[in-house]
Order: sequence, then C-alpha cells, then structure tokens
Amino acid sequence: MGKIESDVKKYLNEMLQSLSMDVIAMEVMPDHIHLLVNCKPQLRLPDAVKILKGNIARWLFLSHPEIKEQLWGGHLWNPSYFVATVSNRSLEQVAGYINSQKNK
Repeated sequence: MGKIESDVKKYLNEMLQSLSMDVIAMEVMPDHIHLLVNCKPQLRLPDAVKILKGNIARWLFLSHPEIKEQLWGGHLWNPSYFVATVSNRSLEQVAGYINSQKNK
C-alpha cells in the first residue's frame, strides 16, 4: 500500500467516524473508492457523499499537491456516485467483493 493510499484510508476513517458511519469494508482504487458502511437511516446519503468527496479532495490537494498536476482540469472526482442498501444476506458478499478489488 502506497503512502497516499494509506493516508486516504486513515483520513477517510476519521471522516466517516465523525459522520457516525461505521466502516465494514473499504478499498481505495486508483480512480475511485469502494465503501461499505453502516449508518443511521436518517443520514442523508447525498449530503454525506458530498462532504466526503469535498473534504477528501481538499485534504489531498493540501497534503499531496503533486496529485493536482496529474489530474485533467484539476478535478479529483467525477460528480457521480453509486449508493445501494444491502441486506444481512448480501452483506458478506458485498464485503467480499470490495475486499477482493486490490487482487484484480
């Protein structure tokens, strides 16, 4: 695991904790992040995603300014994201998928 990846995981864990979200599985990929979290149903996910993406981008650009030079247009994230709920039956399968992503 590289320095930037480990820094992102640490920072992301801190942010998720501040939003009362418990990490079940996480994998940082070169161009996206997989997250499986447990959160309160009252949490507005679009707001949480916006906070996470914005804070991580700002923090990364301050901590690792070399990243911005490698990006097209200086933007870290595409504005899209995918969110889905999982049941107790599919939780293990989704966690396994996320945990297997680095092995591909």
